[in-house]
Amino acid sequence: MKADQPSYSAERVAMMRAAHRSFDDPTVFDDPLALRILGPDAVDRLERTKPFARSPPIAGLRAWLAARSRFAEDELALARERGIRQYIVLGAGLDTFAYRQPPGVSPMEVFEVDHPATQEWKLLRLREGGIGIPPTVHFVATDFERGDLGRILETGGFRRDAPAFVSWLGVTMYLTRPAIDRTTDLFASLAPGSGVVLDYFAEGAENPLERVARGLLAERVALSGEPFRSWLPVGALARELEGRGFHDVLDLGADEVNQRYFADRSDGLKVVSRVGRLVRAVR
Repeated sequence: MKADQPSYSAERVAMMRAAHRSFDDPTVFDDPLALRILGPDAVDRLERTKPFARSPPIAGLRAWLAARSRFAEDELALARERGIRQYIVLGAGLDTFAYRQPPGVSPMEVFEVDHPATQEWKLLRLREGGIGIPPTVHFVATDFERGDLGRILETGGFRRDAPAFVSWLGVTMYLTRPAIDRTTDLFASLAPGSGVVLDYFAEGAENPLERVARGLLAERVALSGEPFRSWLPVGALARELEGRGFHDVLDLGADEVNQRYFADRSDGLKVVSRVGRLVRAVR
């Protein structure tokens, strides 16, 4: 991404979460802060997208983004049941979990990790949206391609001796393979009991029509300064995590995601593309 600009994709993902809440019933993932964090013109912007909301490519992408957030927060809830109280959000963008933690429970320490320009923009969006920042939120600025993530997290108050849950969504496809490997190395250094959820683009998974659509999307994000850099073989990251000491590893594609979250819907909402995959692993 461009060094002095916030992430285009972070804003787009938040708009899709807001659209899912507004246009789809029932919701798979409900983010009541998605619209507020987008700014005062978000309602008008969302309304302008309504005529295209049911087109298969747009609805399919919206389904994918809702499903991956639901999957991550379902796994986070299980991690909380295991006693985990540290949550690392890599590539936090406009994620709102830290500002809507369930009432009546001890809040998790949330470490939001992102590019400095994106974090500055998010802080502005939080202030202008009237969304309070709890003391349990820690902003950790880094460049995934160059920064020492483990050291920077510790500087931000992260405890390496205590287990953590990590979500790493919408990031791997923008990174080089060495940066991905450095991050999975960090996962392997987490305390026993830690868990991770991530997504990636599967190499060669798309059909010819999807290849054309992916090419158009790749051109669009490249123009915004955020080119796609990595497509990985199906199962490669799962196997690497197992080799780094993780167990209970799960690698889900579109069929499994649709069965979990979109079965028997009357509106036909479902994940269409087979490019995105979700991985869960426990250390």
